[in-house]
Amino acid sequence: MKNFKETANFIWSIADLLRGNYKQSDYGKVILPLVVLRRLDCVLEKTKDKVLAKYDDLKKKKIKTIDPILNKTAGFNFHNRSKFNFDKLIADPNNIAPNLRNYINGFSDDAREIVEQFQLDVQINKMDEENLLFQVMKRFQEIDLHPDKVSSMEMGYLFEELIRKFAEISNETAGEHFTPREVIKLMVNILFLNDRDILTKKGIVKTVYDCCAGTGGMLSIAEEYLNELNKDARLEVFGQELNPESYAICKSDMIIKGQNASNIKKGNSISEDQLPKEKFDYLITNPPFGVKWQKIEKAVKDEHEKEGFGGRFGAGLPSVSDGSFLFLMHLISKMKTEGSRLAIVFNGSPMFSGSPSTTKNESSIRQWIIENDMLEAVVALPDQLFYNTGISTYIWIVSNNKPKKREGKVQLINVVDFFKKMSKSLGNKRNELSEEHISQITRIYGDFREGEFSKIFDNADFGYSKVTVERPERDSKGKILLDKNGKPKADSSLRDTENIPLKENIAEYMKREVLPHVSDAWIDESKTKVGYEINFTKYFYKYKPLRSLDIIRKDILALEEVTEGLIKEAIA
Repeated sequence: MKNFKETANFIWSIADLLRGNYKQSDYGKVILPLVVLRRLDCVLEKTKDKVLAKYDDLKKKKIKTIDPILNKTAGFNFHNRSKFNFDKLIADPNNIAPNLRNYINGFSDDAREIVEQFQLDVQINKMDEENLLFQVMKRFQEIDLHPDKVSSMEMGYLFEELIRKFAEISNETAGEHFTPREVIKLMVNILFLNDRDILTKKGIVKTVYDCCAGTGGMLSIAEEYLNELNKDARLEVFGQELNPESYAICKSDMIIKGQNASNIKKGNSISEDQLPKEKFDYLITNPPFGVKWQKIEKAVKDEHEKEGFGGRFGAGLPSVSDGSFLFLMHLISKMKTEGSRLAIVFNGSPMFSGSPSTTKNESSIRQWIIENDMLEAVVALPDQLFYNTGISTYIWIVSNNKPKKREGKVQLINVVDFFKKMSKSLGNKRNELSEEHISQITRIYGDFREGEFSKIFDNADFGYSKVTVERPERDSKGKILLDKNGKPKADSSLRDTENIPLKENIAEYMKREVLPHVSDAWIDESKTKVGYEINFTKYFYKYKPLRSLDIIRKDILALEEVTEGLIKEAIA
């Protein structure tokens, strides 16, 4: 495909046929499943006649288990045994609806389930009743989506372009379906970097999992990366996706590539994990930002309270207003004991939300991750990089088997200025990473050295003791009141807290920072709690000196001259 956007635009133009009969927000219900169907049709075209001949032969021999045999004949993990294809469907316009149903029913189970996720039968009825079905099918038959013309990568871009367009006209969020490809490439580069020696071994088999698989972009790019690195390697992909259409697109892509389509599951990976016993070598995801999880609150809290660390959420529960950490803990639970690596996209909130308390929250989750030496790195990305948000985003790299040089350390990488402006914005996406940016960031991570864009810290640098500072209650004459044990009674109205870095001695901190100002203060040690946060901005803060009064005065005078000229011009 010379230009996937040209093909996307042609497919988009088919939606004009639906104008008046469909609301714009419903165009995708017709277009997306037919793109999938046409792709499957093109993929199977070369072996279609062989499959039909084999099917007739198997029927004559009364062989019942035929799917594996026909799949092998087709050359894929799926087949279609209907006599129809798009060409033959168009050849009989008067029977287009029943023939199309016959064609869909001719797919093997995995492929047919993909089409059923789109609920295409409802649209077949509607288009047939309104004399649109043949016209729409004829236009799709004209699109060449054969694999030798359109690669899997290009199909991914094609779906992204279409989904983005449909999201724009229906006021939905395109970013819920996919992550920018350059961001995925960066994540995959970092994820696999330390394992290049292992991944280049002949016949190596590894697994990768995405719990928010979307249309499968992360899984596809991970697979392509490994194939480029080692043609003899195999990456088995697993995923789960909540949105039925995204799930169907992801599964269709995997089945065409020869992956086991049954590894792609549908549903909410937090409340209904479809791969509960599986462990993976690599884990990668971009979970929804700031999404409330009250719909699944009971199931999650039950697991947290009943199973503790025997379940997924023993470390704590984030605020119901943002379930980001649930996805990270879910992924960590699927790491292999011998070592796995994961990359996850977050906004800034997981780095600092929550404070130490009696209930386990975001702070205790950070504490558990960092004290167990799982956090390798955090990469601060440029803003306006994603389709559905303009805010700052971060990639967390987590491992349960760090390289020796990274043990006890966390690397913070600040690449907020590594971007180029796009010629045309896509939703909130106005910036993108170039190939050189991806290479440079990967090198910064791999070098593991301090520099302008890289800081390295001990795990304990992110921890602090939250201490409660008490002061005595006094009577009207200023005398300190004592309790029954003869100790000063604490005045709750004067109570305060201090966050003291873990590496600091609490008594020395008090002596230096508190007692010079309130000499009668003391710490109630029974209330001391440990917390963790990552104050990214503080570590990369660059002081900018204030402008001098002379420069400010000159700017004001220059502005006055300009405005005076404008006023004279307006009056004249």
